[in-house]
Amino acid sequence: MYLTKEVKAEIFAKHGKSATDTGSSEGQIALFTHRINHLTEHLKRNRKDYNTERSLVMLVGKRRSLLDYLKKTDITRYRAIVKELGLRK
Repeated sequence: MYLTKEVKAEIFAKHGKSATDTGSSEGQIALFTHRINHLTEHLKRNRKDYNTERSLVMLVGKRRSLLDYLKKTDITRYRAIVKELGLRK
């Protein structure tokens, strides 16, 4: 499986406040980005996998909602996470 406990803990340790803080917006955005990248690679190989395509679209929407929330509440944290993850060109 692509998303093991260790990978999750590493993502939350790097982007969240700690490895056990799974509720922070930055940690969740980073986790969603990791999952989005994985699903994008999967869809490049399996073009007709429509269930995965739907899951990807829903995941992008969740990440967008979290980014909007973070932008509304704390613009500096928003800018930091966008720069760190490379979400904008």
